[in-house]
Amino acid sequence: MKRFIAVLKARNIEFIRDRSALSWTIFMPFFLIIGFAVIFSGDDKTIYKVGLINPNNSNIEFITTKYIQPITFDNIEIALDKLKHHKLDMVLELSEINAYWINSSAPNGYLVERILWGTGGKEFSKQIVEGDEIDYVDWVLPGILSFNIMFGCLFGVGYVIVRYRKSGYLKRLKATPLKSMEFLLAQMASRLLLMMTITLIVLFGSALIVDYTMHGSYLLLFFVFLLGSICMISLGLIVAARITSEELAGGLLNLATWPMMVLSGVWFSLEGTHPLIQQAAQVLPLTHIVDASRAVMTEGAGLADISGNLIVLGIMSIVFLFIGARIFRWD
Repeated sequence: MKRFIAVLKARNIEFIRDRSALSWTIFMPFFLIIGFAVIFSGDDKTIYKVGLINPNNSNIEFITTKYIQPITFDNIEIALDKLKHHKLDMVLELSEINAYWINSSAPNGYLVERILWGTGGKEFSKQIVEGDEIDYVDWVLPGILSFNIMFGCLFGVGYVIVRYRKSGYLKRLKATPLKSMEFLLAQMASRLLLMMTITLIVLFGSALIVDYTMHGSYLLLFFVFLLGSICMISLGLIVAARITSEELAGGLLNLATWPMMVLSGVWFSLEGTHPLIQQAAQVLPLTHIVDASRAVMTEGAGLADISGNLIVLGIMSIVFLFIGARIFRWD
């Protein structure tokens, strides 16, 4: 335990003394939140997403109207749930009943309804669903927090350990009684402590900048970010286990982060994208961190609602940590 605490303390002091890295980790999320709050403060979306049920039963002009993006659903309950949470602007059932649903609190639903009326849909019966309006800042904030955790954990562990190995620091540690598992656990604990502290600072500090929505439990949100951080740190350990080149480590870490930045739903919803893209997103840990944290913050989801995401993150963490520990070497 003394050896573990010594390495943990040394790593914390090293990070805190690196003022540029500390400042970037804390202030970068604030800059992103402010930027997105300004850029996306309006309601001028150019594409309206419409969920279609039984689309082959009718050929109305509305489906081919410019700026309308039809998305087919087999289950109307799934489509209505997405409409409730503002992931769709309208749900349209093309069958004998010819009905449509809009969200009473969504401005886009009002506009899409007028487009439907102007393209031969006045005879459709109207249905209403209720759901609180979600601003883009509310939607993107969980993604930014998860995004910051991903970068902080991957580069804060993976890149640092490679630098230790290249400088000969790990070789000197090998000559001490310190065991490899003690060293790795100390690195994980240090990064967890720092990332959780920074995430809490950003989360509550954002309340002073933007009036974001929080429907769920802060404790559950903290647990999501904690488990997500463990998963990302474990992934970083795999990259850092044997590599001695900082350039190669940086390339591999960027190779891991860029697909997650694009495909994990941090900046935009994947609704309407190719099914293969949506399936590929499910194998990325950042997807599950974003989905779980967004569900807690914007939908008030409980532990049972996000249990699937948490189970996946837990399994990934165990697998990544096992692989990283097995292939780790000091030199």
